[in-house]
Amino acid sequence: MSPEEVRGTVTQACVVEQTRALGLASGGVLLVHSSFRAVRPVQGGPTGLIAALLEGLGPEGTLVMPSWGDDDERPFDAEKTPVAADLGIVAETFRHYPGVIRSTHSQAFAALGPQAELITADPLPLPPHIPASPVGRVHDLDGQILLLGVGHDASSTIHLAEVIAEVPYGVEKQCAVLENGELIRVSYRENDHCCARFEFMDGWLRRRQLQREGLIGHAHARLMRSRDVVAAALAELAADPLVFLHAEDEDCEECRDARGSIPEEAVG
Repeated sequence: MSPEEVRGTVTQACVVEQTRALGLASGGVLLVHSSFRAVRPVQGGPTGLIAALLEGLGPEGTLVMPSWGDDDERPFDAEKTPVAADLGIVAETFRHYPGVIRSTHSQAFAALGPQAELITADPLPLPPHIPASPVGRVHDLDGQILLLGVGHDASSTIHLAEVIAEVPYGVEKQCAVLENGELIRVSYRENDHCCARFEFMDGWLRRRQLQREGLIGHAHARLMRSRDVVAAALAELAADPLVFLHAEDEDCEECRDARGSIPEEAVG
């Protein structure tokens, strides 16, 4: 039996009401991380969900989604490069949506609305989540974040907090870019790890009463301000700069690599 047979189709009008009941700010900036598998079935599919989010935001609002690809071996092409598979079908559908602007670099986001050009205008940000990046611009604009059927481990804004906090860990990465028609490799150091412990943000925001939760479609949704996410993360990182890394004796290769990248003087 298909999900559509198990769960009734949610109309676009219902999705609009759900977003407003959750506290979506009309005319604001909204960064969405989503799993359509959790949301569905929605009238009109992923396109219908996008239309409903735009209606909830209103004509003065700006919708933003992650839009990077998953092949660092090839230069990014804003028109042709598919969205990374783990970002989901809504993000892939959004890049094709009429009027959407997509960043021209491999750490791309896509946006639609009055602030879209500002949010996507910065050159390649390295590491990816510095203040002069799409997530940084959403923060600057006091935007909201909607986690739609996904947890905080999908939230790139927490990486922005790590950059601001100057966490001591950073793994070496590369990406391919075209420079004067020539393919070159750009190396950079990124504050990367498994991100599973980003789920601590649930408790931190709930304790501060800074996270709204409810249903959108059939998915559990979390809505919060970008600035609240960064402020809460900075407070916790000030107390423990390694709070987002699994302990050394836990079975997490990515966090072990992150810990191994910490200079000895930083450990001391």
